[in-house]
Amino acid sequence: MLTTGEIAQYCKVNFRTVIRWIKRGHLKAYQLPGRGDNRVEVDDFLRFLHQHNLPVPGAFQRPAPHAAPRVLIVDDDQGAARVIQRVLRRAGFETQMAFDGFSAGALMESLAPDVMTLDLRMPGLGGLEVLGFVRSHPRLQGTKILVVSGLPRARLDEALAKGADEVLGKPFENAALVEKVSRLAGVEVRALAEVETNEA
Repeated sequence: MLTTGEIAQYCKVNFRTVIRWIKRGHLKAYQLPGRGDNRVEVDDFLRFLHQHNLPVPGAFQRPAPHAAPRVLIVDDDQGAARVIQRVLRRAGFETQMAFDGFSAGALMESLAPDVMTLDLRMPGLGGLEVLGFVRSHPRLQGTKILVVSGLPRARLDEALAKGADEVLGKPFENAALVEKVSRLAGVEVRALAEVETNEA
């Protein structure tokens, strides 16, 4: 949450200008009970900036492109996650693992992954719920999602309909995993000759 003073600093305006934006309905805000102070959600602030063609402060911009594409691997099966990590690291990707949907959500903004591999069948917050969270979050729209699952084709098609960019059935060939992740990350297929072709 941001205060009107913080927004004024970010936009280089007087805080009274921010109050006017709020009163006129341009900027969505919430009042603290019993105090009347306004607080603004970060997503609402970013939406306001985009709608009015104002520059996004550096603190809220996605990190600059990194040398190696980043992949967040989300799978409650730690063995499967480590297989994916080993294959992708060998192909030149930076990787991080999350073993449940809640951990994945917490890592998304700080890691700013280029691609997320996502298992559908997980306890608690399932894969489709994680998919919905990412697709509804304005700052995560650039993240590509590869669903990697052993569920029937109908469930993979459901994931595609709900916003997944690609699907890959389990078991899979390592080369197929690298090819799909590379394409989603917008890079040339990396080190295929060095990637084992054993099924993971």
